[in-house]
Amino acid sequence: MSDVAEHPVKLGGVHHAAYRCKDAKETVEWYGKVLGMDYTTAFAEDHVPSTGAYDPYMHVFLDAGNGNILAFFELPNQKDMGRDENTPAWVQHLAFRVGSEEELLAAKEHIEGLGIDVLGPTHHGIFKSIYFFDPNGHRVELAADIGTEEQYAELKRVAPLMLDEWSETKKAPRHADWLHEIARKEHGHG
Repeated sequence: MSDVAEHPVKLGGVHHAAYRCKDAKETVEWYGKVLGMDYTTAFAEDHVPSTGAYDPYMHVFLDAGNGNILAFFELPNQKDMGRDENTPAWVQHLAFRVGSEEELLAAKEHIEGLGIDVLGPTHHGIFKSIYFFDPNGHRVELAADIGTEEQYAELKRVAPLMLDEWSETKKAPRHADWLHEIARKEHGHG
């Protein structure tokens, strides 16, 4: 059987990820100042192209590097922006890669220097991260990969086993405990 029959869609990457914002100008300026993202494009319409509904919006696009685009919609005629109150604030987030631990620490210093609270770095075994919130309440993560090829290969190998076990038990599988031991030691939890 050919690959085309098994996978009729061949993705070329993420075109853009879109979120809602409270104020398009404030959001563009914040992402530029805090993360150095270039503002590249804006669409503004009174009617939604896909549905035809009247719902004026400003849709702004920011360059997140390496061909990745982050976009936001400001929707002035909709109810005030909220969040899913049934989901903890730490779950839904935007994560961006930085090149090294040194860059991560420099980013933390820069962001804190702007008066923004930053959590971390947090050690995840194969990457370290810092966390903070944008002016819209979206959690943002910066991550620096630190894993080895062998670690990534082992995680890929056990991923299907872990998913199957989780699906049956809804308890954390232990196939990658070695990963968490690395992090726990650095955090003083083990």
